[in-house]
Amino acid sequence: MHTSVLVIDDEPELAEYTAKYFNMSGVPTEYVLNAKDALCFLRENTCSLVLLDINLGKDSGFDLCRDIRSAMDVPIFFISARSSEDDMLLALSIGGDDYICKPYSLGVLLAKVKAVLKRYEDKQSSSEKTAGDSLVQLGEVQFDMKKAVIIRDGKSIPLKAMEYKLLVYLLKNKERVIPKDEFFAKVWETDCVSDVTLNVHIRHLREKIERDAGSPEVIKTVWGVGFMLEGND
Repeated sequence: MHTSVLVIDDEPELAEYTAKYFNMSGVPTEYVLNAKDALCFLRENTCSLVLLDINLGKDSGFDLCRDIRSAMDVPIFFISARSSEDDMLLALSIGGDDYICKPYSLGVLLAKVKAVLKRYEDKQSSSEKTAGDSLVQLGEVQFDMKKAVIIRDGKSIPLKAMEYKLLVYLLKNKERVIPKDEFFAKVWETDCVSDVTLNVHIRHLREKIERDAGSPEVIKTVWGVGFMLEGND
C-alpha cells in the first residue's frame, strides 16, 4: 500500500486528528504511535512524506530518522514541542527536511506538506524533461539532474528532495544573488521557513559539491542578502 503521509507521534489524539484532517483534505495519511510500528509499516508499505515527533516514549525520533534515511529518501518533517536551536540543527543535520514546533496550525502544516508532496511526487517526471541535458558541471563535480545525484570521483552522492529543488533553483538563476526570502517563496513555497533551515540545506549541498565546504567556490554567500551559484566559465 502507498500513502502520501505517515504521521509518527506518541500522542494518540494529535496523531489521529492530524491524520483525519489530512485525509479529509484529500491527502492519504496513516499514523503510528511508536518507532517499532513505524518501521513495521515502512517495511510493508511506502509513503511520500513522514511527519516525525522527536519524543516517542522510550524511543528517539532522531534515531528513527537515521533508520528511515538508511532505507529510503523521502522528505521528513520533524514535529516537536522542543524549540531549541540545537534540536533544530540536529534534526536537519541527520536528514530532516523541515522542523515544525508544536503547537502548530494544521492548515499551515497541510499547505507545507502539499507543496513538498507535489515536488517529491513530480520529481521523476521533472527530471525526465531534462534528460537530454542532465549532466551539469559544478566546479570539480557533476550534477545529474535526471538521477538527482552529485557525481564526485566516479561515485554517486544522492540528493534529498529539498536539496535537489534548491540546487535546480540555483542553477536556473546562476550568477545572480538570490535573497533568502526568494528561496522561501520559490523553493519552499511558503514564508514559514527559518534561516536555520535554509542555511543547513545550503551547508549540506556544499558538503556534497565543494572541494572545501568551509571555503565555498561554487555556492557563494552574499552576506546580509542570500546566496549565489558561481558560473563555470
